[in-house]
Amino acid sequence: MTYVSRFASLTVAIAAVFSTSASLAVVDKPVKLIVPAPAGGTMDAAARAIGDFLSQELKQSVLVENKPGAGGAIAVKHMLSQPADGQALVVTASNVLTEIPHVLKGGFDPLKDVVPISLMAQSTMVFIAAPQFPAKDVKEVVAYAKVHPRQVSYASYGPGSASQYAGAILNQKAGIDLQHVAFPGSAPALAQVMGGQIPLMFDSIVTSRPLANGGRVRMLAVADKSRLPDFPNVPTMAEAGYPEVNFSNWSGVIASSRMSPELAGKLHAVLQKIAANPAFKDRLVAAGLQPTAPRTLEQAASEVRQEHARNAEIVKTYGIKMD
Repeated sequence: MTYVSRFASLTVAIAAVFSTSASLAVVDKPVKLIVPAPAGGTMDAAARAIGDFLSQELKQSVLVENKPGAGGAIAVKHMLSQPADGQALVVTASNVLTEIPHVLKGGFDPLKDVVPISLMAQSTMVFIAAPQFPAKDVKEVVAYAKVHPRQVSYASYGPGSASQYAGAILNQKAGIDLQHVAFPGSAPALAQVMGGQIPLMFDSIVTSRPLANGGRVRMLAVADKSRLPDFPNVPTMAEAGYPEVNFSNWSGVIASSRMSPELAGKLHAVLQKIAANPAFKDRLVAAGLQPTAPRTLEQAASEVRQEHARNAEIVKTYGIKMD
């Protein structure tokens, strides 16, 4: 029986057995949530929301520790170096497992060394510009880039991330040559966009929304299937003629695959209870994240595998490489 199969066989029984009082016995020491990105980004926002509610459920201190770098590998390998006892977990966006490993080898296997415990939130990607950049929409970006070949750059929140993928796809589909500049997270990349040093970026709505509302960046398009309720006048990339630029990320909790199925099931039950809490959902929405539908451990693992395969094909099709 595979590890995932053992997880699946236990999930139903565990969910029925573990009540609120039982969840208190999941861990008996403070829990560390390791974030593979700087403070202030999408993963950090998700981690702090999860941490606050997890602390209430476990009746334990929950500490958030930011360990950015190497496409998330520093944080993941730090977690893997710890005992698989639930006291060191990683809160990550899906790109650390399903996107970046295709381009940047981090020294761990995202399909074998870690397991998703709970997918907690979803975030949409948006195409933004520096306020002073002359193009006002995607069509004008393409026209400007064609007149200024290899002179227009776009930032990403990490090498091998969907933030890079989106620009690479737009380059090929539009016949332009935007220059990619990677940063270790959204915050440092956005600083360059706001300052006008780099005019364009594909970013998470979580970090771009407050800046767009304040006029510090300009929203060009939504890289998802639907327009955003907060920005109803901003078209999608599909409406602009580029349906292939369609990305969103989940954020959630992952653990070492060495963790016992019993403990993983307990943590899953607690985190799914948190995910269903209306107050937690409100906290996500306030941060610009979207609550996700509940998934079993097996469903979460299957989704990771599917996303990993999809992105492998994108990397191959569009020739995405480290710059």
